[in-house]
Amino acid sequence: MPRHFPSTIAGTVEHEIVVTRSRFVTTVVPVSGVEDAERAVAEVRRRYCDARHNCSAMVTGVLGDQARSSDDGEPSGTAGVPMLEVLRRRDLTDVVAVVTRYFGGVKLGAGGLVRAYSTSVSETLDRATTLQRVELTRVDVTAPHADAGRIDNVLRQWVQQHGATFDPPTYGSTVGFTLWVPEDALDVLGAELAAATGGALAPLVGGTRVVDLPTT
Repeated sequence: MPRHFPSTIAGTVEHEIVVTRSRFVTTVVPVSGVEDAERAVAEVRRRYCDARHNCSAMVTGVLGDQARSSDDGEPSGTAGVPMLEVLRRRDLTDVVAVVTRYFGGVKLGAGGLVRAYSTSVSETLDRATTLQRVELTRVDVTAPHADAGRIDNVLRQWVQQHGATFDPPTYGSTVGFTLWVPEDALDVLGAELAAATGGALAPLVGGTRVVDLPTT
């Protein structure tokens, strides 16, 4: 059974809501780790240095096993933790959310703050493109130049139908194709490649890596 990995997002998303005259500006950023997330938080703080609060929550690591949050001056537990819970519910990792609050003069109370910060992150994530993370196996196929165009078409079509990815071909004395394939599709690839080439070509199976794919 394939391992499950939390998803991530494709790019930075910003969104703003207003709750009882307070502005909540949310910035959600894909990151590569804790240091990258901290840089993203610092950048938002610089951009909104006139705001009263820049609360944050981050989840990092391939398995989402690292998490941090900050209330940044809001009452304890009313901002960072609710934001973090939204990231957890969405099963996301390698992402940081920063909610910038411009106080509108009306106190929201603890419950109101929790709802406002949670809603801010949730609505922003609704606007993000989610990337599914899967573990794929490297497969190399080498073809003579005379057959490269046809093999390229066969492999590209196969990739689209089987949740795989395709690296740019490499050209030398032969043409090299590298695919990243779900483990349970390896036998299918071997059989279909053999059928398409009369048994002349066979895939060479290598190691694995975690790949981000757009959700369908």
